[in-house]
Amino acid sequence: MAVTRITTFAFSGIDTLPIEVQVQIASGLPAFTVVGLPDKAVAESRERVRAALAGMGLALPPKRVLVNLAPADIQKEGSHFDLPIALAVLAAMGLVPADELASFAALGELALDGAIGPVAGILPAALGAASRQLGLICPAQQGGEAAWAGELEILAAADLQQLMAHLTGRQLMPPPPLPGLTQEVSRIACLSEVRGQESGKRALEIAAAGRHNLLFIGPPGAGKSMLASRLPGLLPDLSPQEALEVSLVHSVAGLIEGGRISARPPFRNPHHSASQAALIGGGPRARPGEISLAHHGVLFLDELPEFARPALEALRQPLESGECVISRAAAHVTYPARVQLVAAMNPCRCGYLGEALRACGSAPRCGETYQSRISGPLLDRVDLSLSVAPISPGDLARTPRGETSAAIAARVAGARDLQAKRRHPDGPRCNADAPLEELTAQCDGEALALAERAALQLGLSNRGFTRCFRVARSIADLAGADRIRRTDMAEALSYRQRHHPSRMAAAAET
Repeated sequence: MAVTRITTFAFSGIDTLPIEVQVQIASGLPAFTVVGLPDKAVAESRERVRAALAGMGLALPPKRVLVNLAPADIQKEGSHFDLPIALAVLAAMGLVPADELASFAALGELALDGAIGPVAGILPAALGAASRQLGLICPAQQGGEAAWAGELEILAAADLQQLMAHLTGRQLMPPPPLPGLTQEVSRIACLSEVRGQESGKRALEIAAAGRHNLLFIGPPGAGKSMLASRLPGLLPDLSPQEALEVSLVHSVAGLIEGGRISARPPFRNPHHSASQAALIGGGPRARPGEISLAHHGVLFLDELPEFARPALEALRQPLESGECVISRAAAHVTYPARVQLVAAMNPCRCGYLGEALRACGSAPRCGETYQSRISGPLLDRVDLSLSVAPISPGDLARTPRGETSAAIAARVAGARDLQAKRRHPDGPRCNADAPLEELTAQCDGEALALAERAALQLGLSNRGFTRCFRVARSIADLAGADRIRRTDMAEALSYRQRHHPSRMAAAAET
């Protein structure tokens, strides 16, 4: 009784675990059994495989068909096991060459008529197959996604019939074409459409230059969300390595369409009703959350205090470490999560704390209570805090358009180039991750003295003290300065004076 084998993959975050699908057809009562710790979706694959074969005019032999997913102590999840099980069964029946299958890995979901449907995780599976000198069999819609893995043989089939024709030499399939990179900058609204708000635009430019976390505070309609939504238009393209890392996360989440990989930083904007699992990741299959889907991009949290407190507190560790670790009794999964956090909030629940015409009736307690929903440790991870005041209707109508996003993006790109020239090959790419000792060596004596005095007066933590230097370095880079000057440090410190709720409420009143 020969055993046929083919490789597939299970996923642990963006990492792949090779799974060998073993099929044996033996004498005995007719049965189709799947063993090896399958979940419900995998266990149901036997019915999909049976129906797909029937749709092709084939029938399982009246014997005992045993499918083993090895190693048997790893939980197998997902419908992508359908295709490798079907191929191994066909090889055991002698309908496709077993030695040909041994050189491939396979993923795909089967329809009842034998069509092969798309599944999540094709890109990491293709990389895993290439690292093991295997080819990849995948759905036709995802052949382009697999092609990004480089030099490997890819069979992107629309159905089992086409795949069998290729494996038996009756009709060869061409390799899938490599799709192009997507460019989405043109879809982002231009910053010139924002009238006034020059201080907000300046903070946005600094944040883009160094990938700093940013918080806008202001009444409803002041333009906080409008400013934040235009940040992606200021950011430079991702490097090839960064684009690959982002695409791996999106592939595991099933978000890559048409096999196209974007060179633009992702922008995620979850609603404030999002749960902790939605933000951080988790669920029965430990899926990536919004913070991982925004890897190397922007995570925008509008109405920040309205998010659930546990969900916000869970952001603290990923914002510091750049990765999100999801620990469950049956799983320990790590996703990358190096993001730029941008948030917006009202100064109080009614939103009009400090407004002369629509004054808050319970100030300042309303502002302190509302803003205290955001903990000090989370605020300490924000590099720039800015109060955004509404402009008058007259100014809104008469103020001419300002600089375009393209002009500001050019300055941001120049600042990023300076950072790239300074950094070591294995060092951080942006100022947001630069070490303090490196920054103090680039700082004038007056700027260093100012930072030390301000740290005592403002009660800055060591983290806040370091982040002031990082912001000052970005300000100096935008000006083309080699060293951090006193004026650069003074501007950086001005963005940290509203980090305490009582200070934020007092600033809003004034």
